[in-house]
Amino acid sequence: MNNKTGIVNPTLFRKKSNCETEDELLFKSNHKSAGQVSAKNPELAKFTEQDSWRILRIQSEYVQAFDAMAEIQNAICIFGSARTSPEENDYLNATQAGSLLSKKGYAVITGGGPGIMEAGNKGAFEAGGLSIGCNIELSKEQFINSYVNLPVNFRYFFCRKTVFVKYSQGFILFPGGFGTLDELFESLTLIQTKKIKKFPIALMNTSYWTGLLDWMKKTVLKEGNIDQVDFDLIQTFDCPLKAVEFVHSFLSDELLEN
Repeated sequence: MNNKTGIVNPTLFRKKSNCETEDELLFKSNHKSAGQVSAKNPELAKFTEQDSWRILRIQSEYVQAFDAMAEIQNAICIFGSARTSPEENDYLNATQAGSLLSKKGYAVITGGGPGIMEAGNKGAFEAGGLSIGCNIELSKEQFINSYVNLPVNFRYFFCRKTVFVKYSQGFILFPGGFGTLDELFESLTLIQTKKIKKFPIALMNTSYWTGLLDWMKKTVLKEGNIDQVDFDLIQTFDCPLKAVEFVHSFLSDELLEN
């Protein structure tokens, strides 16, 4: 179902304050506690440690995520550090990027956590668009931020990464750590090896990425491990409006070509 602010999934349009993990939904009960709870028996839970059971868990993550996002057709991922505070320029720019994307009819997908993820969701949410959070259970940031209206929960990073690539048409990456770099190089690898179609990758905050890109050109390219054409996959920006226009123009041109 399309509207001016994005694509709405009517089956899972939840308010953030009511967001619950799939496990919570599964085991939720209206019955009151009996007052006494027997101790868990580790022997009875041993089967959950087996690889065959893990395969079913992995399958269930894909089924749940694909079902939740089945109607998502136009979406852009926003990545960046979970540690970015709301006072920083990157947070403000990510909020603006989320808003601009929503106004152009894109759903916004993030990791659903704090920092840049929260900022991207906030921009989309406040613009009236679809704000998706693909949250993963971690020890430090396993909560979904306040601005997600379609939460999808994961145990496994590789399942989550599959969903990022499957349902987005482009990436906008803000300064971040290993997770952000992982998403960047994962997408570049998939595009370079033609496992997926080329899609726009915008890097926000030029000064943050310049050192990495210079090293890639002076070392990785010089050693012949990548080609000059590979740099055509990436563009850097300092203005959210220009980054969003780059992504939108790329996708519009691709649509016309097809």
